[in-house]
Amino acid sequence: MWFDAGGILIGAAVLDFCIGDPWGWIHPVQVMGWTIEQFKTIAFRLTKNSVALRILGAGLTIALIFGSAAIAFGMIELAKLIHPGLGMAIAMVLLASCFAGRSLRKAAEEVLGVLNDLDEARSRLRLYVGRDTENLSRSEILRAILETVTENAVDGVMAPLFYALVGSFTPVGSVGLAIAFKAASTLDSMIGYREAPYTDFGWFSAKTDDILTWLPCRLTVFTLGLISGQPFRVWNVCQRDAPQDSSPNSGWSECVYAASLGVQVGGVNYYRGVEKRKPLLGDPLQPITIDTIHQAMNLTRSCFLVWLFFGLFLHYVI
Repeated sequence: MWFDAGGILIGAAVLDFCIGDPWGWIHPVQVMGWTIEQFKTIAFRLTKNSVALRILGAGLTIALIFGSAAIAFGMIELAKLIHPGLGMAIAMVLLASCFAGRSLRKAAEEVLGVLNDLDEARSRLRLYVGRDTENLSRSEILRAILETVTENAVDGVMAPLFYALVGSFTPVGSVGLAIAFKAASTLDSMIGYREAPYTDFGWFSAKTDDILTWLPCRLTVFTLGLISGQPFRVWNVCQRDAPQDSSPNSGWSECVYAASLGVQVGGVNYYRGVEKRKPLLGDPLQPITIDTIHQAMNLTRSCFLVWLFFGLFLHYVI
């Protein structure tokens, strides 16, 4: 059978693991980002009214999510008309673009590789985090890397896989649902802020992403707790600490890794010179080291494989 949902999932996972996002290639997220930026510019020119901006922001969110899924679905169907194998290849590439596993590993390793040169490490880190990096110590750089890797593990890896697995059992397909989530995540990262000028324009995007991420985030916490071999302790630490974070999901995502690895994240960060205190997540049973970050990335990979194999089991065995 040429066009097989399980084969698409496997192919996309292999592509992300081996290749990731080839430098210089156009990426669906780039197209989404350009669309958001253009619409945002037009919307802010048209009106400053808060109600109007909320309506425009909601319209953008709905249109981009459903439009992205429809375009991906149409591309695959058109390719299938040319040849089923081409349709499957396009589906694999599009789905692989939704996974950020290799990109996260590459970003972390680029900073870790120059950690002996703090100035260079701070410069590299600045490309991947929003906080000020100019004065970070070695331990603060390691914490920043770990927080970035773990916060983005759900948004960039596990949630897209969750929606790909769910989509594989529906007429929408793996790619359509995963691309739809990627659109919601991109919207949140670009305009889903409480601060001006996005307070009204980005509120719907932020809420949509929070809702779509909630279930895969909790399932990730459950799975990582099992993989760590101490599910009850991990869950208790997450219940104690994660709700302190203002985000309904990122606190849980960071906390489950901290609890599994016996480290503590959070604390004081600076953004454009302004101090911001993040809640402390986990217990400082041991310091954050380079090995800790590699262990965190291995936990994400293990969780990804557990979900993937479970999905394939449902497809081929049941």
